[in-house]
Amino acid sequence: MTDTPGWASPSSSEPSRDDNRPPADTSAAAPGPSVPPQAAPPAWGAGYGGPGPGGPQYGGQGPHGPHGQYGWGAPVSPKPGIIPLRPLGLGEILDGAVSTIRTHWRTTLGLSLGVAVVEQAAVTGTQLAVRGDTGDLTPVISALVSLPVTMLLSVVAAALLTMVVSRAILGQSATIRDAWRDARPRLLQLTGLTLLTALIGTGVVLIGFAPMIGYLLTGADEPAIAGLLFVVGLLSIPVAIWIWIQLSLAAPALMLEKQGVITALSRSRRLVRGSWWRLFGINLLSQVLAGIVAGIISVPFTIVGLALGFDDLVGQVDAGDPATLPTAVLITTAIAGVIASTVTIPFTATIGVLLYVDQRIRREALDIELARAAGLTEYGGTGWGDQAGQNPARL
Repeated sequence: MTDTPGWASPSSSEPSRDDNRPPADTSAAAPGPSVPPQAAPPAWGAGYGGPGPGGPQYGGQGPHGPHGQYGWGAPVSPKPGIIPLRPLGLGEILDGAVSTIRTHWRTTLGLSLGVAVVEQAAVTGTQLAVRGDTGDLTPVISALVSLPVTMLLSVVAAALLTMVVSRAILGQSATIRDAWRDARPRLLQLTGLTLLTALIGTGVVLIGFAPMIGYLLTGADEPAIAGLLFVVGLLSIPVAIWIWIQLSLAAPALMLEKQGVITALSRSRRLVRGSWWRLFGINLLSQVLAGIVAGIISVPFTIVGLALGFDDLVGQVDAGDPATLPTAVLITTAIAGVIASTVTIPFTATIGVLLYVDQRIRREALDIELARAAGLTEYGGTGWGDQAGQNPARL
């Protein structure tokens, strides 16, 4: 997709051309250099589903509006890969994420499995090494030790899966080696972007709770004032969530448009503008679905772990040392975490990339450029000739 403004192909090293890219607020229907001239209407039946018994069929695609010039059905959209090339509905975004995992399971599940194994090994290894020697600080120390590893692995997984999804949209496949080759030049910048967004969100929350923390550090013990300051701190959480959604498309913009960190953050804000609630709802739903799947997977392993380590757990409680979990529980929990992360990591990562693509289709007519990159035959500026696809989903 080297001719696409602002989106170089995964295998291309061509720099982004910000000067030529239309602004994020530009309507998808606005004319631009990438929109081909309107062609003459086709003969009866062409592009409308073809002739059928007794005459032409309706319900196909027409170039003159949502129902065509003669038919009354929904237009057919090209679908070279995991999604149809038009503005996406909620069901199509979720289906695209599942289709990516199902169609490209060797790459997606292989990537997430490797990341999950290393991550759980770091977390569980830290917990086994500490073994409660630090008392009540054991969970905090374990989190601080494993956090850098977890964040780094998350960056690698997001970068590689973004490249896999970008190819899957065009109907192309990518091996882990291909994804690594395409993503490696951007890993350092993506790491900086991830750290910066995490610091921004954490900083907002800390600023909100700073008055309460300062009040408690002075030794004051007035419950009413402490409670009021706690409520003030809670108000910072919605602000942090608002910022998180505003910056949620920065990572795909950085990887696919080859942007810098600050430019990608600004780009995300422009793409999200006017669609905040929609993106928030879809992101929240995807996280809830991922949590439900992870919980379903984790429950049986947790039960097995507690059954195997019940005697050790009872002994720790009797000895007054409940700070650590039995080894059996830690191991079974790690296994459950590996399985759950293997499924949920590619799902949530794909959702983020598809939301980015959907916003660019809605605002910048990216679907035309994607169709060209996929080698599809264009028909005019609003239709596609001789291309089979699925009808738009109804929300």
